[in-house]
Amino acid sequence: MRAVRVQRFGGPEVLELVELPAPIAGPGELLVDVVAAGVNFRDLLHRAGTFGAELPFVAGTEGAGRVVRVGEGVDRFRPGDRVAWKLGSSYAEQVAVLESESVLIPDSVEDEQAAASILQGLTAHFLATTSYAIAPGDVALVHAGAGGVGSLLSQIVKLRGGRVIATVSAPEKQAAARSVGADEVMIRADDGAGAELADAVRGLTGGRGVDVVYDSVGKATFDASLASCRTCGTLVLYGGSSGAVPPFDVMRLMSSGSVVLSRPSVRDFTATRTEFEHRSGELYAWIASGAIRPIIGGRYRLDEAAIAQGELESRRSIGKLLLVI
Repeated sequence: MRAVRVQRFGGPEVLELVELPAPIAGPGELLVDVVAAGVNFRDLLHRAGTFGAELPFVAGTEGAGRVVRVGEGVDRFRPGDRVAWKLGSSYAEQVAVLESESVLIPDSVEDEQAAASILQGLTAHFLATTSYAIAPGDVALVHAGAGGVGSLLSQIVKLRGGRVIATVSAPEKQAAARSVGADEVMIRADDGAGAELADAVRGLTGGRGVDVVYDSVGKATFDASLASCRTCGTLVLYGGSSGAVPPFDVMRLMSSGSVVLSRPSVRDFTATRTEFEHRSGELYAWIASGAIRPIIGGRYRLDEAAIAQGELESRRSIGKLLLVI
């Protein structure tokens, strides 16, 4: 079977399409024919060697497909089931994924929708319902509002009665952010122009600031995010597409108005089977009903994985990029 393998760390050029033996479903695993695989910033970090990957490995993080066979001890799934997984290799025609990382796809949700939303949708879900639970009337600043997580997050904030101020990195992304419900959209300059962004946010909130900032950009936006929070507001830092936030004096949280800072991970918010199934079930129910929709910004073949990752890394992409197998 064909797979995209990484044998050395580096740029998109290290993604190699190779022929490999078909994987075997070990204990607690599912052997799956992959239909679609999501392309994520996590994949870029694995490829670059900055996020704990061990060489060599088959690239990818999330996907959707059909179960071919199940390993010893698997009791939730059977051959023929449509499944999505949130953590496991996916850039391949077949993969072996853990039962514990997989959920059934409802009949009312398409394979591509499932693959486009399982990891980033779960992230958006816990951000808006748990890390800071949006209540009616809350105002949220959502960075990268036209991206995979940001576009889903904006929709969930609106679904829960909140108001969204979104930032995007380029003018051509404004329409996409507005199409998923952002009330205001600002072009973000990731060049240290933090004061101007925070002033603009406060101007849109009558000087008060926002109840919560959801920040996936990190280093370039952190100061502006902190300055955009209201007194006793919350800053949820859940990514670092511009780089990691440098160490800082925690007294800044107090001087910024007793701001609460968190740095969550999807793994911890789906740690139990009950929580995983609750979040994925609610997410897929919203998609099935049309309450939210993943934006699929590009579809690529397996042999175009390097092109897809290059588009994501350049920040030219809008919404979710998929490899369609």
